[in-house]
Parts: sequence; structure tokens; C-alpha cells
Amino acid sequence: MQMPDPNPAILARKAELVARLREVLPADAVISDPAETRAYECDALTAYKCPPLAVVLPASTQEVAEALRICHEMGVPVVPRGAGTSLAGGALPTADSVILGVARMNAVLETDYDNRFIRVQAGRTNLSVTGAVEEQGFFYAPDPSSQLACAIAGNVAMNSGGAHCLKYGVTTNNLMGVTMVLMDGTVIELGGAHLDAGGYDLLGLICGSEGQLGVVTEACLRILHKPEGARPMLIGFDSNEVAGACVSDIIKAGVLPVAIEFMDRPCIRATEDFAHAGYPDCEALLIVEVEGSEAEIDAQLALIEEIARRHDPVELRQSRSEEESARIWLGRKSAFGAMGQINDYMCLDGTIPVSALPHVLRRIGEMSREFGLDVANVFHAGDGNMHPLILYDANRPGDLERCEAFGAEILKLCVEVGGCLTGEHGVGIEKRDLMRCQYGADDLAAQMDVKDVFDPAWLLNPAKVFPLDASSARRAA
Repeated sequence: MQMPDPNPAILARKAELVARLREVLPADAVISDPAETRAYECDALTAYKCPPLAVVLPASTQEVAEALRICHEMGVPVVPRGAGTSLAGGALPTADSVILGVARMNAVLETDYDNRFIRVQAGRTNLSVTGAVEEQGFFYAPDPSSQLACAIAGNVAMNSGGAHCLKYGVTTNNLMGVTMVLMDGTVIELGGAHLDAGGYDLLGLICGSEGQLGVVTEACLRILHKPEGARPMLIGFDSNEVAGACVSDIIKAGVLPVAIEFMDRPCIRATEDFAHAGYPDCEALLIVEVEGSEAEIDAQLALIEEIARRHDPVELRQSRSEEESARIWLGRKSAFGAMGQINDYMCLDGTIPVSALPHVLRRIGEMSREFGLDVANVFHAGDGNMHPLILYDANRPGDLERCEAFGAEILKLCVEVGGCLTGEHGVGIEKRDLMRCQYGADDLAAQMDVKDVFDPAWLLNPAKVFPLDASSARRAA
């Protein structure tokens, strides 16, 4: 994985940069000691590490603006960072860059239940947004597996989804407005506490832009009434392909569960040992949840059960209590952590048409044997957002490279069957060199033209998203 060489002139001016930043930020908001900046050398894609030049931790939009203005004047690259849970290297710094973390910006600024929105600082964690409104019977729908830790800033940057995005959509479907600071320190407002904004959909452009256009400091989010009730069902199968076919048939039947989650045997075993969720012993497991009144839930689950039985499930079980439902979801939300306890892995993120699930799962199994690396599958099956976990040994020479080559082939397969390179993790550095598998030269040029408008000097989140040879001329201009 190639990164641009650090700019010697910037490294030489570190003392000046740090002094200027400390003039506008509190003393403890600027970190320059190499021993302390090492904590920011990577995000959740831990295979790659690079300590930044310095770290700033502003507590307000104004402090963000001041820090960016100084970095802009000195030509210093800036890498925005939410909670560092990116699995695509989205917050990986370069040696001559400043990490701008928004973790201290975690306040609730406004709550309006009549108009169903909450305005928060972008460093607030995903789960705590629901925590701020649940006593009034509301919730925030997007729920990434890392929701206990991940920040709204990162959710907006990567257009994150989660288990319940099948019914409620991903971040862009629940984002109403942002306050954003451009690289030169200019503060802009996009959208707001209303259903839609006039003019071009710039908010849609920002959501998923991976911190390359500006630093989001505040977000206006849609909150929803909690459903009357919800109930998950566990459906076990004796093969991944049959489970994938069942998912396709459920969607084809016009049923809209709130979630359809998929786990295969390696993931089931690791998760059950970790969370004791009560999962059945099977090759593949679906967690299908529906919501509504008791009558609606019964009717939906009866139809799903009828569809599932056509595929000869080895087990079919509805949750019998709120406690059991909580355990089922605790297991699913703990899957990545459970796998991390037993093996090094790389988590992929590609999206495919639901009808292609059986073929893609079968092909991943074949490629696993070809590359000699095991795969654990856990993903949002209802909308075809796949998360294969490729298992490897970080201490064995050549394993990481083989893992990356295997991952590239899986993502190419996603594109070949009519899907795309990413569903919710973003491109970052992980998929940067695969962008040409999905986009032609003109497509990439158009996207880079947008980057030029917002960040002409290409200082924000450098070396991400676009292949380095495609963006080198613009970064050097």
C-alpha cells in the first residue's frame, strides 16, 4: 500500500505549526509529542500505521475553523477523525499531516420532538443519539455494529448503515443538515431542520465524501417514533447458498423486515462462545426481525416462516421474550469483536444485488480454497451489503499480501455481478486502487473536479479514495 512521501518543508516547520495552533486552541487540545501522537497512527484498519505530525482536538466549530485556517495558510494536510473505527483506513494519517479529531465535540445542541429532529455536535457517538431521545419514545435509525463507539462525524463521512438499514435506510436517508468547515476555515450550513433544501443537493454530496470536502462539526438528524413492538426470528440452514436463496425469496415476496442479518458457521461459533446468544448449531444463520403491532408481527413472521420452510431449514425459532431478543442482537453486534479474539482478519464491504447472494457466497467459498485463507461471513443480507472477514496471520510473512489479493478479487466479483465496491465502510485506502474496476477515467475525473471545488489545494484527507497516479497531478498543483 503506497502513500505519498512526506513533505520535508512541512516537517521542518513543525515547531512553528504547533506554536500557532496553541495560540488559538487550549493547551491540552494540541498534541505534538511523538509518544502521544502514536495513539492516532491508525484507525480500525490496523494493518497500516503512520504517526501524524500533530493532533488537534477542538471543542467547537470555531476552534475547528481556526485550526483549519492555520493549516491552510501553512499548506499542511489535515486528516479528519471521528472515533477511529474506520475499517477502510479513512482516518490513516500521513507523516506530514495533522489529525483533527472531533471526539470532544459531543454535545446535544437541540431536540425537537414535534418536528422529529435532533441537532448534535459531530463527535457524539451513534448510540448516544438514541440515548438522548429514547425516554420520549424516539430513536435514531442507522445502527452500525460499532455504534457504541463510532461518531456521527464518521457516519456522515462514510454514509454508514447498519442492521436496520433495510427498512430505515443509511445515514443519507436520516441526515437533514450539517454545519461544515472548509479547509480555509470558512463555515457553511447545508440543509437544516426541514424535509428538503432548495437548489442542488449539496448535502447528498457531503454525506459519503470521506472528509475530503470539509469537516462536519454539527449534524441535524431525523429521529423516529419507536415501533410498537419488534421480534427477531432465527433461521438455520445447512449451507450458505441455501440461506442466500432464502433471503432472495423473502425480498422477492415483497416482505419488508426491519433487518435480515447473515452469519456463517465460523462466525456463529466465535460469537456464541463470546456472547452466549443462543444461536443454533448450523452452517448458516439468518436473523430476521420484523416490527409493528403484535398482529402485524405475527402475520409477517408467518409469511417469512412459510418462505423459509421451502428451503428446508435445520432450525426455525422466534424470540420468546425481550431478554432473548436482546441476546440475539448482542451476538450479532459482537460478531466483529468475537472474531478478533481468535484471529487476525480483514473486514471487507461490498454490495451486490440480493438475487446474486447464492452465486457470490458459493464463489467466495471457492476463492477461499484457492487462496488458502478461511473466510467468516457476517453481513446485512437484506440489502446485499456483504462483510466477508478474511482470516490471516499477521505474523506470517506473505499472509497480509495474500489476504489483500483475496479481498480484491471478492470486491471485483461484487462489481461484476452488478454491485459496487462499498456499501458503508467507504473507500479510504483499502479500495482506493480498485476504483478503476468500477469507474472509468472520465468518471474519476468528474469526482476529482468536485474535490477541486471544495479543497483546491487537496489538503483534506490526502491520499484517500482516488488512485494515487490518477490524483497525483492535482495533489501536486
